[in-house]
Amino acid sequence: MSKKYDSSSIKILEGLEAVRKRPGMYIGSTDTRGLHHLVWEIVDNAIDEALNGYGDEINVILNDDNSVSIIDYGRGIPVDLHESGIPAVQVIFTKLHAGGKFGGGEYKTSGGLHGVGSSVVNALSTRVDLEIARDGFMWEQSFYDGGLHVSKLVKGKKTKKTGTKVTFFPDASIFSTTNYNYKTIVKRLQESAFLNSGLKVTIEDKRDYKYEEFQYEDGIVEFINHLLGSKKAISKPIVFKNSSKDIEVEIGIIYNDSYNEEIVSFVNNVRTLDGGTHESGFKAGLTRAINDYAKNNNLLKAKERNLEGGDVREGLIAVISIKIPEDILQFEGQTKSKLGTPEARAITENIISQGLGFHFDQNKNETIKIISKAIKSRDARLAAKKARLEARKGKNSKKEVILSGKLTPAQSKIALEREIFLVEGDSAGGSAKQGRNRKFQAILPLRGKVVNTEKARLEDILKNEELATIINTLGASVGTDFDLSGIQYGKIIIMTDADTDEAHIQILLLTFFYRYMRPLIENGYIYMAQPPLYKVSTFDNKQVEYAWDENGLNKALKKFKKKYYIQRYKGLGEMDATQLWETTMDPTKRVLIRVTIDDIINAEKEVNILMGDDVPKRREWIENNIDFNQEDNFQI
Repeated sequence: MSKKYDSSSIKILEGLEAVRKRPGMYIGSTDTRGLHHLVWEIVDNAIDEALNGYGDEINVILNDDNSVSIIDYGRGIPVDLHESGIPAVQVIFTKLHAGGKFGGGEYKTSGGLHGVGSSVVNALSTRVDLEIARDGFMWEQSFYDGGLHVSKLVKGKKTKKTGTKVTFFPDASIFSTTNYNYKTIVKRLQESAFLNSGLKVTIEDKRDYKYEEFQYEDGIVEFINHLLGSKKAISKPIVFKNSSKDIEVEIGIIYNDSYNEEIVSFVNNVRTLDGGTHESGFKAGLTRAINDYAKNNNLLKAKERNLEGGDVREGLIAVISIKIPEDILQFEGQTKSKLGTPEARAITENIISQGLGFHFDQNKNETIKIISKAIKSRDARLAAKKARLEARKGKNSKKEVILSGKLTPAQSKIALEREIFLVEGDSAGGSAKQGRNRKFQAILPLRGKVVNTEKARLEDILKNEELATIINTLGASVGTDFDLSGIQYGKIIIMTDADTDEAHIQILLLTFFYRYMRPLIENGYIYMAQPPLYKVSTFDNKQVEYAWDENGLNKALKKFKKKYYIQRYKGLGEMDATQLWETTMDPTKRVLIRVTIDDIINAEKEVNILMGDDVPKRREWIENNIDFNQEDNFQI
């Protein structure tokens, strides 16, 4: 019988208890992303000080005890008594929705988490130590156990300096890891330096004795050149900076000879991963400016249709940085991934449209190159559309013949319940077909060469038999027509051998999904199967253990009391159907790696390095990131 449900059943979570109870509501997750989000919150507060004219340097220190210290040289957090009767600094770190960003005019613009950033960090830490330089003195205060216990605010020695040092220890009982990634933090801090010309940002890692500093006098130009990397530019950097209705907009763009677009946007120095009104306005203004110039200068014939957004953004790299006053700032979602401020769209659209119109008139040769590229993109898009239409014609079309001959379908009629294995190799494909669970697992063998989609237009990609088969099988179209709602499988699992050739196939497939079906990665549909490297068995085969790495092998060996045999798998084809099911396909036993994008800027850069034409850069990346000295380390 159910318990009585009345007013006594309703629990009110006081103060920071709500954050500890539901941390995902405030920082998105409790994995490594959420862990790093704590750093971003304190760093964003430090940047807010600099953004509003207080301080020109920020220091981040990764301490060897897994704590993080962030130092700014702003005004220092207020230490005087709040109207509530406790010091203002204590209010800021222990009360949700308390801070200097709620009216009062202390901050013209702000990127902090709606005033809850400092208190959320406190709630999710075992300890927070504050050192504040303000009002001619040093002040210290500490918080423990998620802010449950608070020390007294202590007034220390005299000082002429101002600023704040926050040191926090993330709570290991909340986060799946408390080990901070140096590279992740470096990339974020470098972005902040790019977006705030003249601001000095440093990071010190006391765990590995690393140190870097960033300071850029012409930040937005240096940012787009950084994103350009090894791609070949076909225009010089173009920068626009203007303001309207207290909204400041700075945009940097550059065109290159690739077939891809890369737009990164920020609001008050915070990355808006899901775009928003400022990105929508930018895209509309860009499309309008290019079409107007093309029509007015007879680059497009009078009867021709306007170029579409995807056409004019081919080969575009753009950085959009917009600063919005707190009183009109609107985000969609607690973690600020999408801007919702309506005014931002029209202002951004007008600034880019008018600015580009003037720039085009002053730089005609460069403009002709940009528009010619857009026209070629349109022609390729129309050719690709024609190819897709032909592929859908009738049951006797070549593409359907290819599909019906290759795919071993699942029986389930529920799309998201089904999963498909993209398997390389005839023998592996045969074992997968025999070993699968027919109800929900489909098998698509890949036997031909997959084209490098980093160097190909969609029109050419559709001519590649293997990729065309994948597109038709998944059922959600491709490129700008891709529609996630049409996807026919809840999991798309790449299953290949662990050798060099198969690793190359993995990269080719991932590049294709990244370039032409990115929502599959962003929404967690793409996985990598992890077949075991070792099989350990007694000579009579009555005891069998599998291992996926060296550590697993050592653990497996401890289970054997009599003589055993170790088999090092060189490929999926060495496993029979039963073994493949037990180790790699059975949902109750298998190991899958979900493919995600943690940093779109870094992903874009590394895909271009690995799959582009710059051989020296690719070699340098491989030498710096791949360990060529791994050896089997076991004895029978």
